[in-house]
Amino acid sequence: MNSRRAFEMFFGAMALLLVAAMSLAAQTPTPSPALLILAKSDNTLAIVDPTTLQVVARVLAGQDPHEVISSDDGRFAYISNYGGENSTLNTISVVDLTAQKALPAIDLGALHSTHGLAFAGGKLYFTAETNKAIGCYDPATKRVDWILGTGQDRTHMIVVSSNLNQIVTSNVSSGTISIIEQVSQPNRGFGPPPGSSGAPPSGRGGSGPGGPARKTWLVTNIPAGNGSEGFDVSPDGKEIWVANAQDGTATIIDVAGKKVGETVPISVKGANRLKFTPDGKLVLISGLGGGSSPASGDLVVLDAASRKEVKQLNLGGGSAGILIPPDGRDAYVAVSANDKVAVVNLKTLEVTSYISAGKQPDGLAWAVRK
Repeated sequence: MNSRRAFEMFFGAMALLLVAAMSLAAQTPTPSPALLILAKSDNTLAIVDPTTLQVVARVLAGQDPHEVISSDDGRFAYISNYGGENSTLNTISVVDLTAQKALPAIDLGALHSTHGLAFAGGKLYFTAETNKAIGCYDPATKRVDWILGTGQDRTHMIVVSSNLNQIVTSNVSSGTISIIEQVSQPNRGFGPPPGSSGAPPSGRGGSGPGGPARKTWLVTNIPAGNGSEGFDVSPDGKEIWVANAQDGTATIIDVAGKKVGETVPISVKGANRLKFTPDGKLVLISGLGGGSSPASGDLVVLDAASRKEVKQLNLGGGSAGILIPPDGRDAYVAVSANDKVAVVNLKTLEVTSYISAGKQPDGLAWAVRK
């Protein structure tokens, strides 16, 4: 190889390195915290700086993305690929938030129509509508290590308690809320026959009756209302509020008694999501159908103590996902029908800004790097 050719190759390599370096330098790092916004019609995840309200990156989110959740350490986002009831989709998309790129999707095998997501105890919990079930995926072992059937139609959204002993789901077509609790029950395994002093055969119950208590899951299905979908557990854990899309009501469930305590009217049509403020004082409910009159809104705010309406907001179109960060200063509401996300100040209950993050925004999440 002559010296001129060597120089050209060296110069070309250096140029490629320079372009790569410039590309990396031009990439805006993912902020912490970061607001994550799913655009369903674009099949993308927007990573937004909540300080500037600017989109810093867009990443492919897989087919029909609906809900998104961040890992506890803020490094990864998990996205349910829904496809509707009885869909054949069986994946959860994964995004590396630091590198701002899609990773290989999680293959759930026979579990289909994932929708609701929760991240707790280092694991990812999800609903699988087609299977009338919920499951748990362990990112460390890269496998689903637990599945439980609810027996309810369209098990849709999910909340997992911080101690992992309580899981709540909404079941849209059944019109119910499932409270799923881990409880201790007496060991009623195999023991020696009456009058026998022999030990139980190997592999047939171990400790026998009266041995150590065993852990099991108890499922209680509580009737809520028609189209019960969006729900939230109050910060003190005492109540579950459920938005009933087809009834124009919200059902309030007493957790300790596992029964409906009250049902109140709400002034949004097609109620979709419901969220408590972190202090438990206010409840926000979005509506996909908009209000029933020009004066009606597509977001309603209720006082949790009095159960009375505080304010209606017209955000300009049917609204879906609601996210309220831990500081409780603002709420982010996906105005799906108008391709924007509204920022609502929770002190004044006024819209302060809008974010354009893609077509038909819905699922929202908050990612804090740790």
